[in-house]
Amino acid sequence: MKPVEIPRRIDDPIHALLWSLDELLPISIGMVVGVMLGKAAICTLIGFGITNLYKRFRDNHPDGYMFHSLYWFGVMGGSRSMINPYIRRLYP
Repeated sequence: MKPVEIPRRIDDPIHALLWSLDELLPISIGMVVGVMLGKAAICTLIGFGITNLYKRFRDNHPDGYMFHSLYWFGVMGGSRSMINPYIRRLYP
């Protein structure tokens, strides 16, 4: 078992017990949805599977890649369009 790194700086991700918050969210959402549907064990296992896939993806990409992707696809207050850098005046 690998040792868990405890955050030492203010900009490190939030940890709950041994997991960071972004790893714990799919598991807890799966558990809540599973309790509402009456299939808590199945939905929690699906949450563990999603967390495992996310950890693999996150470990192979640089920090902030998911936020960059969400911004690029327009989910987080942005869009793909940019102002043309070659125009001399923005507004006529």
